[in-house]
Amino acid sequence: MRTILLSLGLMLASTASALEITSGDYQGRADVVAFVQRVAAASTYSEQELADLFGQVEKQEHLFEKLDKPAEKELEWYQYRRIFIKDKRISEGVEFWRKHRRLLAEVSEKMGVPEEIIVAIIGVETFYGVYRGKDPVFDSLVTLAFDYPRRAEFFTTELEQFLLLAKEQRFEVRSLRGSYAGAMGMPQFIASSYRSYAIDFDGDGQANLFDSIPDIAGSVANYFVRHGWQRDGRVARPLTAIANNSIHQLTPGVKPNYKWQDLKQNGLLSKIPIEEESPVALVELQQQDHPEYWAGFENFYVITRYNHSELYAMAVYQLAMLISHEFKKEI
Repeated sequence: MRTILLSLGLMLASTASALEITSGDYQGRADVVAFVQRVAAASTYSEQELADLFGQVEKQEHLFEKLDKPAEKELEWYQYRRIFIKDKRISEGVEFWRKHRRLLAEVSEKMGVPEEIIVAIIGVETFYGVYRGKDPVFDSLVTLAFDYPRRAEFFTTELEQFLLLAKEQRFEVRSLRGSYAGAMGMPQFIASSYRSYAIDFDGDGQANLFDSIPDIAGSVANYFVRHGWQRDGRVARPLTAIANNSIHQLTPGVKPNYKWQDLKQNGLLSKIPIEEESPVALVELQQQDHPEYWAGFENFYVITRYNHSELYAMAVYQLAMLISHEFKKEI
């Protein structure tokens, strides 16, 4: 009996190790084989189906520099703002809102997220669908999961999520294009966000963030709602600093850990009234020759859950306000 069990064990081990990636830039990689076997064991993919997919991958080495130098970390606010706050992006945002007015009103009423915020997110992410990214999502995620050690854990998870997403949504794995970090569709959701927050707003049985404007708008709003968006809540207010202030005693950030009275006591003023006990963050942005201060409320923090940068959140907010101003001229 012992001999039989030993022989069976050797057979199973032999079978497990027999799987190979025989072509592409990841052939012969034991770590890739181990990933394939793990995902196949936990999903409806077969090992051979996954091996065939991995056998077609081309390593995307150009991505490494982009990941190492994201604009949000390389640029100051006055530089970053110029990228997104432009007349063309404002006018196209007004046109997008005009074209989908009824839908956006319905989404906003149902979800509690203002139309202009939804429009601005799509405007910042893909210029209303014009620039969705040209990198092959699968090849990009494989490259970053197995050859970008600094964030390998994150991208390994996203790779698995992407494969599961493709099965669920009936996507062709190797046909999808997106950003250099694997974000997809008009609102640029990464795979885990797509699976968690994308919704089928048009009721056709598929959450389609590539072509369905109802699903796209509804999913952006749902993302915010799920992260704590406050209906009718404030986002941010500009501040001015008095002479001889003590702002240096405060720590800038995006989470509203202060009360407004704390900022005021250290020399910051708001032309728009803010309740003393109102939770706020001190948002500090760098203009070319001076710092700029804002009070960030809970909804500002929620925008940073989409992209963890105060520069990104402020660009979205300011673009939204400018689009809203122009759109409401027509009403």
